[in-house]
Amino acid sequence: MPREYSLEKTRNIGIIAHIDAGKTTTTESILFYTGKIHKIGEVHEGNTAMDWMEQERERGITITAAATTAFWSPSLQSGGKADDTNRVNIIDTPGHVDFTVEVERSLRVLDGAVVVFDGKMGVEPQSETVWRQADKYSVPRMCFINKINQTGGDFYKSLDAIHKRLSPNAFPIQLPIGFEKDINGVVDLVRMKSYTYKEHKDKGFTEGEVPTDMLEKCKEWRHKLIEKVVESDDAIMEKYLAGTEISNEELIRAIRLSTLTGKFYPVLGGDGRGLIVATILDAVVNYLPSPLDKPSVKATHLKTKEELQLTPKDSDKFVALAFKIATDPFVGKLAFFRVYTGTLQTGSYILNSRSGNKERVGRLVRLHADSREEVKEVYSGDIAALVGPKDTFTGDTLCDADYPVMLERITFPEPVISVAIEPKTKQDQEKMGLALQKLAEEDPTFRIRSDEETNQTLISGMGELHLEILVDRMKREFKVEANVGRPQVAYKETIKGKAEAEGKYIRQTGGRGQYGHVYIRIEPQDDPTKGNEFVNEIVGGTIPKEYIKPIEKGIAEAEDRGVIAGFPVLNVKTTVYDGSYHEVDSSEIAFKIAGSMAFQEAVRKAQPILLEPIMKVEVLTPESSLGDVIGDLNSKRGNILEMTERGNIKVVDAEVPLAEMFGYATQIRSMSQGQASYTMEFHRYQEVPRNVAEKIIGEAGKIRVGQVGK
Repeated sequence: MPREYSLEKTRNIGIIAHIDAGKTTTTESILFYTGKIHKIGEVHEGNTAMDWMEQERERGITITAAATTAFWSPSLQSGGKADDTNRVNIIDTPGHVDFTVEVERSLRVLDGAVVVFDGKMGVEPQSETVWRQADKYSVPRMCFINKINQTGGDFYKSLDAIHKRLSPNAFPIQLPIGFEKDINGVVDLVRMKSYTYKEHKDKGFTEGEVPTDMLEKCKEWRHKLIEKVVESDDAIMEKYLAGTEISNEELIRAIRLSTLTGKFYPVLGGDGRGLIVATILDAVVNYLPSPLDKPSVKATHLKTKEELQLTPKDSDKFVALAFKIATDPFVGKLAFFRVYTGTLQTGSYILNSRSGNKERVGRLVRLHADSREEVKEVYSGDIAALVGPKDTFTGDTLCDADYPVMLERITFPEPVISVAIEPKTKQDQEKMGLALQKLAEEDPTFRIRSDEETNQTLISGMGELHLEILVDRMKREFKVEANVGRPQVAYKETIKGKAEAEGKYIRQTGGRGQYGHVYIRIEPQDDPTKGNEFVNEIVGGTIPKEYIKPIEKGIAEAEDRGVIAGFPVLNVKTTVYDGSYHEVDSSEIAFKIAGSMAFQEAVRKAQPILLEPIMKVEVLTPESSLGDVIGDLNSKRGNILEMTERGNIKVVDAEVPLAEMFGYATQIRSMSQGQASYTMEFHRYQEVPRNVAEKIIGEAGKIRVGQVGK
């Protein structure tokens, strides 16, 4: 069956921003103006299409990334043709830092992004985080400064903040007409025309000339715009240097080329609840990439080890990346995937490169928030979902059975906070394990482990809200009642030095014995993003191949429980380089135990240290409370990075250990008579000061303080 829309007419974009910048409302307006919905939902009324979960509607925040598809013909004001319809696949992502995993995995598979800013607040902490995430995956993006029609909204001030904190290459392609509540349109700097409306929910613009009082300013900004983008096209650069007039079509092409290379970020501004989103859609189609505009994707052939460059072609072998797992109340497990090359039909079989297992493609669906459209085939460049996969998880490569390739996996941050959880009844106990397993399948930043000494189940995540939502989902979706303990910091352990150790497990009983014997070497990872790594340097069959995997498994289990205080061990490279075996007594379990023993011994020798999560904290406070806020942050082992102003509000940026931040919301309200507020996000893991480490170890009660690395 032929594809409905060509790759050139396809856009895969994400809407990303800080919490409360207006992402979901902007997406609702996009759906309204493209005819996808008939009424713009309001977040505060809990009736938006994209925030479909009960918890999202109750709290007025986005928790999970929602996908939808809209269709748009660029309006004539931006040089498009009225019948030039494009398919725009949109993912609306959360803004709250606790759900940053949703942004991370969405940006991994998207071609472009719209970054929304609150025009009253400018660049906020999570704005910087999502910008860095987009940089990481080289995602071309445009900026939309929202809420500039509200009191305190300022397009130019927010633009200045973007230049100072994110990039000097973000530049307006339109300027607002009016100020705050009097805004009633924009000047398009490409065509040098004004587009005004009477009500922000009108269905169309009135085209006119640039207002007289804005003419000089618009000419100046257009000249700067041309200077910014002409260097991306040699022919246009020659015309510019020669002083020849550049046509609208040439300028659109230059802006597009500059945006695709990541050297330029178009900036628009307005009210995301209204007609202004039509100009956002025009810019998405005109300037953001189609799948064909993106660089080829790297993959590794699992048999030949050859590095491949994949480009989107329907005629090539099927390769896709599963980027999200969700549990649907109607159809069960869903695996969202992005097709990089080839096509996929229902009834066919695909290979999961990670597990080596095949999956049958029973049903394929495209999604609009929580509703589903069943399809028989998907094509290169598409985003869709597979219904009921048995063995597919986030980051898995799905491919043709006779074309085993592996795409680069998605990396996720380590969880920073834990709580103990226990079922209320025996009946709940049976259901809780299954519920937690399904939630962990969906969310790679959610971890579960058992504390052998206390016999408790510990769940870990990215923040208190993250864990609160997961426990709430367990109650609502899986009907499991549970008691939850107080939040605890998710400390980690690592090593500062190198060490070698021997692990020997020998047991003789009446019958067949057990024999496993390994030598390992451990060292800190040069690149912390690699996490833990296992290297096999066994040659000459000193340990048979079938025992290498059990050794790796034993080491992995030992990594889950460090030697200082029982916390997981991070960023360690472990190499097994020698050992021996017994032809009769050796077994997988013996080598697994030997590997675990060797790792624990090696860690004790390699200067083990305790790590704690350090949070990036931004406090907004009136000047009258500034001294108290700074003094309090210093008392929390905080490091003040910068103090700036945002209007008449003081902004304090600091790094503070998470352990010191519990209950801070109440403290800061008390300090400022309820006027100050703060945001916090995970920044990095850092070594715990020795005096603090001794206290933590004492509370954990695991080993002597003297075993902590100096």
